[in-house]
Amino acid sequence: MNLRNNSIAIIPARGGSKRIPLKNIKSFYGSPMISYSIEIAVKSNLFSEVIVSTDSKKIAEIANEYGAATPFIRPKKLSDDYTPVIDVIRHALNEIENQYRYVCIIYPTAPFIQLK
Repeated sequence: MNLRNNSIAIIPARGGSKRIPLKNIKSFYGSPMISYSIEIAVKSNLFSEVIVSTDSKKIAEIANEYGAATPFIRPKKLSDDYTPVIDVIRHALNEIENQYRYVCIIYPTAPFIQLK
């Protein structure tokens, strides 16, 4: 079985953090925080697609620069402090209209993520 053809990485990254607005793209050791998650997901070669689900055009632009797809902008109703991540993932899968056997959620604020 070819895992890569059956799997997708989804990185949920909303722009409306109350404590640190746009924290997902704040600089961390010279790169946007989200860049570390995107680059590792791409380099892992495990996924046929790496997408970022976001409500922010600015986050989407940066995600694209680092190799992630942003095929949609997440609606506001799925971008508040109380939205469960599973709702965000379901929305993303519905938006891209693809069926994947495996879905991996990678958080955007994980700069120490590594390949093993």
